[in-house]
Amino acid sequence: MRSTDTILGLIRERGRKRLPLEKVYRLLYNPELYLTAYGKIYRNAGAMTPGTTNETVDGMSREKIERAITALRNGTYRWTPARRKLIPKKNGKKRPLGITSWTDKLVQEVLRMILEAYYEPGFSENSHGFRPERGCHTALRDISHGMRNEIVRAKQASNDEKEALREEKRGERRKCVPR
Repeated sequence: MRSTDTILGLIRERGRKRLPLEKVYRLLYNPELYLTAYGKIYRNAGAMTPGTTNETVDGMSREKIERAITALRNGTYRWTPARRKLIPKKNGKKRPLGITSWTDKLVQEVLRMILEAYYEPGFSENSHGFRPERGCHTALRDISHGMRNEIVRAKQASNDEKEALREEKRGERRKCVPR
């Protein structure tokens, strides 16, 4: 069985070359991807919150992963409905939140890892929304850095123009001076 890093690296390379991603569903049969996904989401505060089933992170095991993979392979995996919970907002109103079962969260994370590895290399370097290790702060940093570079270029261009004008004036003076 290939390691998660190898699989995601190959997918990332296909995305970079804009090659089609084929047989994605078969990637869902690799238990290594589920273990990596588990490592990413078990720390979340909501990991201990049960969805419509009583599954939580503490009840996870390799056997459950194998059962999910078998169900996916056989085409019998069914997403469970999300449990709806209203949570308070700052303005006093409430907003709905859907809480899925732990197995669904795990399968979703595996799918997210695969799709992110494929599509991430194709995004613009100037795109910061909902991307790993990017956000508002990196966008503002890039804007600030870009502005500093533009100011330096403008000053350099201004100095170059001044020097060109000086040279032009010197040339005109030479023409006026009789020999």
